[in-house]
Order: sequence, then structure tokens, then C-alpha cells
Amino acid sequence: MGTQPGYQQTLEYLYEKLPMFSRIGAAALKPDLTNTIKLCAALGDPQNKFRSVHIAGTNGKGSTSHGLAAVLQHAGYKTGLYTSPHLIDFRERILINGVMVSQDRVVNFVQEHKALIEEIQPSFFEITVAMAFCAFAEQEADIAIIETGLGGRLDSTNIITPLLSIITNISYDHKDLLGHTLAEIATEKAGIIKPGVPVVIGEQQDETERIFFEHSVNKKSPLYYAQSLWGMVRVKQDAHYQHFKAVNNAKLEMIDLQTDLLGNYQQHNLKTILTACELLTYQGFNLPQPSILSALANVKETTGLHGRWEWVNEEPTIICDVAHNLAGINEVMKQWGNVPADSKHIVVGFVKDKDVDEVLSIFPKDAYYHFCNAGIQRALPADELKRKAEKHGLNGDSFDSVAAAIADARQTMTKADALLITGSFFVVGEALEALNTGVQAV
Repeated sequence: MGTQPGYQQTLEYLYEKLPMFSRIGAAALKPDLTNTIKLCAALGDPQNKFRSVHIAGTNGKGSTSHGLAAVLQHAGYKTGLYTSPHLIDFRERILINGVMVSQDRVVNFVQEHKALIEEIQPSFFEITVAMAFCAFAEQEADIAIIETGLGGRLDSTNIITPLLSIITNISYDHKDLLGHTLAEIATEKAGIIKPGVPVVIGEQQDETERIFFEHSVNKKSPLYYAQSLWGMVRVKQDAHYQHFKAVNNAKLEMIDLQTDLLGNYQQHNLKTILTACELLTYQGFNLPQPSILSALANVKETTGLHGRWEWVNEEPTIICDVAHNLAGINEVMKQWGNVPADSKHIVVGFVKDKDVDEVLSIFPKDAYYHFCNAGIQRALPADELKRKAEKHGLNGDSFDSVAAAIADARQTMTKADALLITGSFFVVGEALEALNTGVQAV
């Protein structure tokens, strides 16, 4: 589909006029919820006009959000889905039943509320959240899955009162903003816990358990640990599906589960999704097990999820993953180690505000690297990344674009080789465009 009149100009206005974290980093963040509260009040408080589930966590919140949205969609509910960042098209952030909002809706929203935007001076993220909430309210969504952008307590999405709060896991990321210990980071994520609203914790960790327990007691919010409620054993995997035996520990029931979410780490997200489904069932949602299983087998097709251990090519193998912090990259590297190939190539790029040295220390030394930078201001220059990587025994060439790095890798690979593309959402987004996977900007 072509670009509607004014759509590109509207995006340029949003990107350039409003402070944007993906472009400039921490300077784009506002220290409280004031702007979002003011914006939404002027828009008629759309966040109070639909039911919601709120999802935070260091890793896994995107997959969990998409998986849960797919389940609700398959069960016949009109489902909104708000996630960030986008890979290629801005509108990936705001889906209704797996379909991006129209370009006209984006243009009209900004035009109609330009005076309000100029008056309040929100960040890019704040206006995007307000736009999503208005879309879900106007389209009368039965329920919306809302993913936090960063942290939880002060995240713009935290003005909702959901049916259910989910915290997938806690690991180190954005330490300068969220804290330097897991307990400090957990405290920020626990800020989404609301009085009396049930909470699902995806992964139990000694360093964070007390934080979540105290918050749930203080808020009188029932606390559920997905890891305790579900067991999962993978029995088979190929380039298209993972197959699990899933055990409901409370009911002592075993089910066969197939999913098109391929990362090893997805088993944590699946336990979280299954726990959330049970709690939503208690709240009156009709989510039959066959419908849940059908949805989990078709998440990508249902919601358009991309970039999570995504096989974009076979012979040669090409895999994309948006992992961008130590815990995420560590999971990816464990799985990458088991991918068979004559020789292995890695296209990688990061943003400047990551602890790149720490992450580079876990990259394999036996791969050939194609260092690159995405086309954003926050990207770490490829030459600088190459210099840092060489100190860790990682060898390769640097390229000033993701497309050039991929072209070089493909030129040197045989059918028996494998390529991994990782390091940031922005690198993977540009890679999917360069590879012409059918994921295209408009």
C-alpha cells in the first residue's frame, strides 16, 4: 500500500519535533506522568474506556504481549495491542485485531490535536501512548494489551488500571535510568502493580522476589508465579515450530503445545501467557484450551510479530533477533551455538547507551563479524564497535549501514553457512527491510 498524503510529513513532525528516546536517549524521557495525564484528560480519558492487561519486564514483554493478544483474538475478542519500538512502520505500535491503524488515523490525530501537542510539549512516546488509547477507545476494543516502554512506575502507559499486571523478568538494562541493582530495577517495574489487581511474575529471582511480594502485599494484589504454576519440556523444534509438553502443576494436567515462537527463551513467555489466560478466565473471559493452543501455534500470522529468533531464510540460514542487553544476548548465543553451519557470520550493531563491552564478552570468537550501525542518532558507530570488539577477540569488517553489512555477509556465505543479525531493534528492523522479508514500511 502506498503512503497517504501527509503521512510521511506527520511522522517527520513526530520524530523531529517531539523528544524521542530511540533517537536521543534519556533526554527524551519525562520524569513523571504529568504530560500523559494532561494529554489524556484533554482527550476525554480514553484509557478508562477499554479493559486492559499491562505488561512490563526487561526481556520477553513484546513476545508475551503478542502471544496474549493472539489468544484473545482467536477467542473472538476485539483486541488492541500497544508495543514499542517498531521495527519498520510506526503503526506496528498500535494494532487492533492484528491490523495496524490506518495512515489516515495517524495523520488526523496529529492534525486534530496539534494545538494540544504544542501546548503540552509531550515526548514522542507520550503522544504515541495517547494516540493508541484513543484508537482502542474509539474502535471499542474488548480488551487491549499494553506493553510498557521503559521501566514501569513512571512509564507513560502507567495511567491505566488493568485487569491484570504482568512482569516478565528482571535483568540489567538502562541502568542509568532504572537502577544499578536488580532490586532497584524490580522496584521500577513493580510500579505497574495496582491495588487489588492480580499480578503475574514470569520468572522468579532471589534478588527480586521480596520486592514483588512487598508491593503485592501493600497493594492487596494477588501474586502468581508462572514458573511455579507451569512446567514445560521441549520435545521437538525445527525452523517453523517448537513443540512442548506443558504441565499445569495445579491441575496435574499435561497438554501438547506447539508454537511458532522459536527462541529457547519463549518457554518462559509461554508459561506467563498460560497463567494470564487462567486469570482472565477467572475474570469472565471465555478462553477455551483448543483456542489458546491454536493461537499460540500462529502468533506471528495473527499479530505480525517479527524479530524474535526469526528464521528469515534457509540455505543459508539467516536468523534475526532483537536481543539488545546482556541477558537477552546470552539466551540468543546459547541457541546460536547449536545452529549447525560450515561457517558462521554475525551482523551486529548497538546503541551508544548500552554496556557494549560487557555484552561483547559473550559473543563467540569463531564467527566472522559484520559490524554496522543503524541509521539513528543513538547508534554506536560501526568503526567504534569494531575497535571494542577486537579487544574481545572478535574479528570482522565494519559497515556504515545495516544493508551494506548484510550484503557483504551474503556475498561471502555458502548455502551451508549461517548468519545471525542482532544487537538492537533498529538493526533488525533495517535488516528485515534489506532482506525483503515481506515486512515493509509504507
